[in-house]
Amino acid sequence: MANEYDVVILGGGTGGYVAAIRAAQLGLKTALVEKDALGGTCLHRGCIPSKALLKSAEVYQMTKNEAAHFGVDTSGASLNFARVQARKEEIVQQLHKGVIGLMKKGKIDVYEGYGRMLGPSIFSPMPGTISVEMNNGEENEMLILKNLIIATGSRPRTLPGLEIDEQQVLSSDGALQMTELPKSMLIVGGGVIGIEWASMLNDFGVDVTVIEYADRIIPTEDEDISKEMKKLLSKKGITFVTGAKVAADSLSKTEDSVSISADVSGEMKEFTAEKMLVSVGRQANVEGIGIENTEIQIENGFIQTRPTFQTKENHIYAIGDCIGGLQLAHVASHEGIAAVEHIAGHMTEPINYTNISRCIYSSPEAASVGLTEVQAKEQGFDVKVGKFPFAAIGKALVNGNADGFVKIIAEKKSNDILGVHMIGGHVTDLISEAGLAMVLDATPWEVASTIHPHPSLSEVMGEASLAVDGIAIHM
Repeated sequence: MANEYDVVILGGGTGGYVAAIRAAQLGLKTALVEKDALGGTCLHRGCIPSKALLKSAEVYQMTKNEAAHFGVDTSGASLNFARVQARKEEIVQQLHKGVIGLMKKGKIDVYEGYGRMLGPSIFSPMPGTISVEMNNGEENEMLILKNLIIATGSRPRTLPGLEIDEQQVLSSDGALQMTELPKSMLIVGGGVIGIEWASMLNDFGVDVTVIEYADRIIPTEDEDISKEMKKLLSKKGITFVTGAKVAADSLSKTEDSVSISADVSGEMKEFTAEKMLVSVGRQANVEGIGIENTEIQIENGFIQTRPTFQTKENHIYAIGDCIGGLQLAHVASHEGIAAVEHIAGHMTEPINYTNISRCIYSSPEAASVGLTEVQAKEQGFDVKVGKFPFAAIGKALVNGNADGFVKIIAEKKSNDILGVHMIGGHVTDLISEAGLAMVLDATPWEVASTIHPHPSLSEVMGEASLAVDGIAIHM
């Protein structure tokens, strides 16, 4: 016998389970279908486990190389990578239990299995049906629904012909499961994920080489951030090769090494390491979920939606990584909330993606919101720019990490802030002030008028805001 729901959500990742919670809050009878574990990629194979490893790497690097500078003798300190991995799993499991608890609190029905869209049911006036192949081997569950939200997420992409075996050639998923660290690692791809892994492995003592197709690493970030990141990571010992076109068919593996060639400025060069991590983006999970039974449109591998997150079929919505755009957990969550509120008939403003903060959790960290300087100029803005270094911030010196800066881009005519870009310690915790400034259409003067506590890292925002008009106090 089929169960009927106001909303069924296909996928229990960050976007899906947040959408389910909001739907339950709005009084909608809600079901969530998840084939694996609640929390999805972010909790189990992405955001949380990778940041747990990054924190352990940071502590190890500080203990090994910087503690003496603080007057702390740590002679004899060593790395226990098994404990590092165990701590990561403990954090993941604690958060996983929390998500399960939230589902129970919201009285959300969770179906553990693989869901497929079947189209309208002949037995109900409701517009959609989902068949769930249950993980426990029991008979398929049939869910009849008024509205469906597809939140199936994404998985690591690879280059054509470059096979990932998760032994010597790894995806980010496989790298998270390593039981021991390699002596050396080739990383194909210098985007956000590649840079986080490069930083982490380097801090753990691994010899790292990053091969990037574009002419600079993290190419979607402001050029000043990209240059500073390369400079600081190179100083730590990471090797970067940019403008490199990897020849996938040149991959060669031995028992204890992997090699690949790349065209670098017209010259073929070979690179060898113990293992290779392929980090060239992510692709949507849209196969096998019954797209063929609907009128949903797919372009470049992603589900096409309207600003309301409706697909071509009004009762079917899609959110998160499977629709492309900013493939970030916090974006998926807010897309899920927006979709549910539209279903409930609430008036909602379209999400302004320009005002969404983006973070890189390497060491140093980087964070940004709004337009880069190049983007602002390409869009016709007459810009003014303020930069202020952490080297002039007392708390950064106290912390022992004064590398990096904050850069603010504003329009000369309106004085509105167009973009804020940061690199340095703890900037992923500082970026939300800049995000709020963007949402409120704040000017640099208004940010500078906010009295920032001393000593704190947040002072850098006030100083950078003053620097836009050339009146920074401490520089």
